[in-house]
Amino acid sequence: MLKEFKEFAMRGNVMDMAVGIIIGAAFGKIVTSLVSDVVMPPIGLLMGNVDFSNLFVNLTMGQTFASVAAAEAAGAPIIKYGLFINTVLDFVIVALAIFLVIRALNKLKKKQAAAPPPAPPAPSAEEKLLVEIRDLLKAQRR
Repeated sequence: MLKEFKEFAMRGNVMDMAVGIIIGAAFGKIVTSLVSDVVMPPIGLLMGNVDFSNLFVNLTMGQTFASVAAAEAAGAPIIKYGLFINTVLDFVIVALAIFLVIRALNKLKKKQAAAPPPAPPAPSAEEKLLVEIRDLLKAQRR
């Protein structure tokens, strides 16, 4: 069983999948940084200096909190919809990037498939003779 597992793990598909998962995790961190550090600040500025990561709904009555951190420190139940917006943008950017990569790969596959097949090799003397015999036999049947 150990030998079978080793053969399975060392197959090309499994190794490719492992590399893809590692690169995907790193790409996810890059996209998260892009959304939170590059995309959201200008959007927040355009919307009147709103920090999306600090948008929340306080579910306690009579208490107000200045920030998500203050509400969490007090143990108040809150809905962090600003962080949800950031997460949705993360997903949309990752999905768009994956779509663009797959689209590019599909175009490459189409180009490879569209390449003309190689020309068949020239027939040998024996093949030419067989073709002549076949043609003569067809002519006799008519």
